[in-house]
Amino acid sequence: MLDRDGFRPNVGIILLNPRNQVFWGKRIRTHSWQFPQGGIKYGETPEQAMFRELHEEVGLVPDHVRILARTRDWLRYEVPDHFIRRDARGHYKGQKQIWFLLQLAGRDTDVNLRATDHPEFDAWRWNDYWVPLEAVIEFKRDVYQMALTELARHIPRTGTHNRYLRGGTISHSHEDDLAQSPQVFSGSDTAQSPRDE
Repeated sequence: MLDRDGFRPNVGIILLNPRNQVFWGKRIRTHSWQFPQGGIKYGETPEQAMFRELHEEVGLVPDHVRILARTRDWLRYEVPDHFIRRDARGHYKGQKQIWFLLQLAGRDTDVNLRATDHPEFDAWRWNDYWVPLEAVIEFKRDVYQMALTELARHIPRTGTHNRYLRGGTISHSHEDDLAQSPQVFSGSDTAQSPRDE
């Protein structure tokens, strides 16, 4: 389903944990990391698509999260021709996305990257809100920056001040470093940290 300008409607998901770190997924069989995202099917609202994609890609259901905010308008990116299937070239340009900011109300153990037969991610981790954009494929970076910037003001306060506004930084502890290590598949359907294996 494309709009008249050649953009596919899509949703992006920024999922926060209680420490205001974001879910960062590693695309299956690649070295690229990204937020969960996916297309809006015919007849779906952006919110319905977001909950469907959240379950398909992360294994979470509506009871596991709270919606904090969404972007006001569509954010667009164009996909370079060499990433577009040959039969779609000429009429497909890229994605237009509504981004949602969610707060995890469940636990890390609720995350299940194998909730469907076609997983998108093979590892995940919690990352600081301002994710390293150099880890994101180049043509998506501007949209990530726009979404993170627009939604940053909706991040819940967690004590002294909002460290995610671009002003200042707070040094973090060894515990924060441990929270950054990727979660990977083990023999079970739930994600495990490499240090737990």
